[in-house]
Amino acid sequence: MCGITGLLHFNDTCPDVLSGMNAALAHRGPDAGGSWVEGPVGLGHRRLSIIDLSDAGRQPMHSADGRYVMVYNGELYNYRELRAELTDYPFSTQTDSEVLLAAYARWGANCLDRLKGMFGLAIWDRQAQSLFVARDRLGIKPVYYAADANKLVFASEVRALLASGLVPGRLDETALADYLRYQTVHAPDTLLVGVRLLPPGCYLRVSAAGQREEVTYWRPRPADLSFDGAPAWQEAVRAALTAAVERRLVADVPFGAFLSGGIDSSAIVALMRQVMPGLLKTFSVTFAEEAFSEARYARQIARKFDTEHHEIKLSPGDFLKLLPEALSAMDHPSGDGPNTYVVSQATKAAGISMALSGLGGDELFGGYSIFRQAGVLERWGGLPRPLRALGASAMARLRKDIAGAKMATLLRLPRLDALTAYPLYRQVLLDAQIGLLLPGFALPPNWVAQLAQSLAQQPDFQQLPLLSRISVLEMQTYMANVLLRDTDQMSMAHALEVRVPFLDHELVELALAAPDAVKYPHSPKQLLVASLGELLPPEIVNRPKMGFTLPFEQWMKAELRDFCQERLEQLGQRAPFDPKALRRLWTGFLAGQPGISWSRLWTLVVLANWLDQNRIT
Repeated sequence: MCGITGLLHFNDTCPDVLSGMNAALAHRGPDAGGSWVEGPVGLGHRRLSIIDLSDAGRQPMHSADGRYVMVYNGELYNYRELRAELTDYPFSTQTDSEVLLAAYARWGANCLDRLKGMFGLAIWDRQAQSLFVARDRLGIKPVYYAADANKLVFASEVRALLASGLVPGRLDETALADYLRYQTVHAPDTLLVGVRLLPPGCYLRVSAAGQREEVTYWRPRPADLSFDGAPAWQEAVRAALTAAVERRLVADVPFGAFLSGGIDSSAIVALMRQVMPGLLKTFSVTFAEEAFSEARYARQIARKFDTEHHEIKLSPGDFLKLLPEALSAMDHPSGDGPNTYVVSQATKAAGISMALSGLGGDELFGGYSIFRQAGVLERWGGLPRPLRALGASAMARLRKDIAGAKMATLLRLPRLDALTAYPLYRQVLLDAQIGLLLPGFALPPNWVAQLAQSLAQQPDFQQLPLLSRISVLEMQTYMANVLLRDTDQMSMAHALEVRVPFLDHELVELALAAPDAVKYPHSPKQLLVASLGELLPPEIVNRPKMGFTLPFEQWMKAELRDFCQERLEQLGQRAPFDPKALRRLWTGFLAGQPGISWSRLWTLVVLANWLDQNRIT
């Protein structure tokens, strides 16, 4: 796992910017660094050694014939199988990097169809004078880039683009609206004018003359298979998840797992124990606030599977000390992330360089409330619109919280079904609230709503089971642009590699093919739970879902109060924000006003901190 940088200057020589860009990514790769420049192109790399720890794995890496030069951030889990196919290539290392380079030399862009792993990569073809940049199918590893008439510059993080001096740090106000709605900005956009995030499952090919082509090589789609009855589906899921876990245990460094005590992380730990003997280390965050602590469940799983369990006890004082570091590690702002920063720090301090996570289980197997509500929404869509309007008016009178406001908005929609409801389900600040914060600002179309409408027109998407359609929306919005982005930037701040077995693309395609009646017949994640059989105790399976969150509401009203208030005041000094509206929102939150949750304020606090830290104008 590493950090990559690069620049292609069209029809001119590459300027000397790589050293500064690489320095901005030193935290991602403390083991080595390197750069290579030839004519119009320059490639840079920071290395975190996971497979083949020798100097042979240093990058930029050249192909055996010298034609291709590559920088690569990621892990290729099936590199041994691919190496066995590439018998005519004169390998000189034991790295997955060299296998990837050999695969590209043999198959070109088609090699992406053969890769099982996570990656962001760039390969310069010295003969064709063209640059190939690609990102893995699910978007686990990021590649940001900026292009104009003269150049294309790319990197694993936004801060490296800014460090080049070639990318102006200017706020994109259209993207700002997306951030306020969803606590993130959806790829390909970012908060900065001219900076893009290569979408998951895409590659970019750029010539030395500046001709650019972006291609989607993979979309979430169901596997072309079917099984007779629930037991057969359960057996297939168990086998696919076990294989995904086993693939991700290939490493030449100590590794462990994040363990919250929920179904997903517990399933990963259980399967790790099944396929590997010996010492297994697990890590979880605990709190004095019992309502947020999952410690007893994590301990139960740790005892059952004989792990060396580490608890990171987090008090408000501890968190306050860590908060500036966590926010500084935030390369692109998000309403989430500090929790991953804390557990990653403790995991790395314990001598672990790679950890497995249960991220993705909720999205694939129906762990969120939207999956339960989808069928109800489909039925409500059949009600006459005047009747729904009456229900909306009653809801607005009876419930003053955010859930009531969202439900009233839903009932007033011209059309009501799960896909039209989804954009509102994930929205943090409603448009009316944003309008108060940004007076006179014309809100752009809702990005998530546009995605849902676009997908609804695609025949392949229409044929998916209802819950799989929700899964696709979750994967392309919240998962890819919040959870995965936060996991990458917060874990790599400590040079910790995080692997996500639930996002093995073969498991994803299998889960998308599963019928609703098998996936969620009566309770959340029923297909996943049933596939594990007796592996997990009933206390873990049947306990209420908590989620891996910090007790922010209490802290923001006490220990973090001054910190938050100062940043909101800073934000109020920036156009297009209204300082009075920000002050009213903050006062309402402190007073416990319904409809103003901590997450809506924290999103603004993080934004203010990021804008100031990166000197964004």
